[in-house]
Amino acid sequence: MVGVAQLAERQVVVLDVVGSSPITHPSSERPVLTDRPFVFSSALIPRVYTLKVYSAGMTVPLALLGLLEREPSHGYDLKRDYDAFFGRGRPLPFGQVYSTLGRLARDGKVTGQSEPGDGPDRKRYAITPLGRQEVATWLAEPVAAEPYLQTVLFTKVVLALMLGRDAAGYLDAQRATHMRRMRELTEVKRGGSLTDALLADHAMFHLEADLRWIDVTQARLGALAEMVRAS
Repeated sequence: MVGVAQLAERQVVVLDVVGSSPITHPSSERPVLTDRPFVFSSALIPRVYTLKVYSAGMTVPLALLGLLEREPSHGYDLKRDYDAFFGRGRPLPFGQVYSTLGRLARDGKVTGQSEPGDGPDRKRYAITPLGRQEVATWLAEPVAAEPYLQTVLFTKVVLALMLGRDAAGYLDAQRATHMRRMRELTEVKRGGSLTDALLADHAMFHLEADLRWIDVTQARLGALAEMVRAS
């Protein structure tokens, strides 16, 4: 059985559309998540960009809060779970784990219960009601409709499944946000200059790739949910 970490690795294959692998452009097939290089569905999509495959730093505190909502944990356990689910190729440094937990505790979003022994790993962290509210607000809010969001969204989907929340609903909300932005860009193309139209096309190609990823992920939510719950 393929684990969540392996699925995340496959996601990188899908998202890194320039990479080292050649890209082919068949007529009108929808993308399928496989071990092979990603195949686009339109010859109109140029090989002019690479999608970022790692989460922005701002998601680390929220991801740790989400993991703590699942269950209280030591810093070592949080690092292990973060790396397994979200840190493919970029493990979270221990120092960042504990500094982040310290800031979260300072802000009243987690509490740390000391246990016998020395060192930060002897402290067991738990989320507070304020922290739970922040996780709920973050998960419910679609990411801004712009490129380079996939791993932030992937983090949200995995945490939603882990916490028994509506992952399909989050993907639907993200799809709607992207579609609104694409309509806005279409209007820019109609009324703008050639430069405006080319810039709008560039943004729309990114958004179209995002929408295909959302469709593929939503189609496989059941399998991903089983992997997350079995981990």
